[in-house]
Amino acid sequence: MIDKLCDQASGQNATVACFYFNSAAQEEQSPTSMLGALLKQLVGGLHSVPVEIFRAYFDQRSAIGGRAPRLADIVKMLQNTASRKPTFICIDALDECAARYRVTLLNSLHQILQKSPSTRIFVTGRPHIQAEVKKRLSGRVTAIRITPMIYDICIYLQARLDEDTTPDAMDRSLQADLLVKVVRDVSEM
Repeated sequence: MIDKLCDQASGQNATVACFYFNSAAQEEQSPTSMLGALLKQLVGGLHSVPVEIFRAYFDQRSAIGGRAPRLADIVKMLQNTASRKPTFICIDALDECAARYRVTLLNSLHQILQKSPSTRIFVTGRPHIQAEVKKRLSGRVTAIRITPMIYDICIYLQARLDEDTTPDAMDRSLQADLLVKVVRDVSEM
């Protein structure tokens, strides 16, 4: 989906940035680091680094140990960068964001949307965070429930099994049992 969005955006003078929350790295994925990663992607899509962003990073370099900009500064830079042209921000697996960071992150995204009317944010996550997203992004959200089709899951799993680098480790019977179990477990979700 990201590739398709990037392809469409390139022809329309728009920019795309994305971030994937990894449950194994929850503590490292703070709002500051996550939004900093998005800012880096957006600035990378510009012809030159805006003066205010260059200055902010240059000024921080002289601080003790060369600290990074603070969250409020990154939000302002994102607001300015995203307001230059249509911007799409994709955040995958928001439910994997540490709960203690999620409110701050969603509030920061809300601030970005307020100052950047041509920005669109696409968020994926399990249904239990939907109410929190709607509350924090106050009316700027449309929720769409997406459920995988059993057929698509089977095709995906078979393709992954076919790419196995040790194909003799699992016979066809075990592969079939695995497919049946995964499909059954997914359909119960």
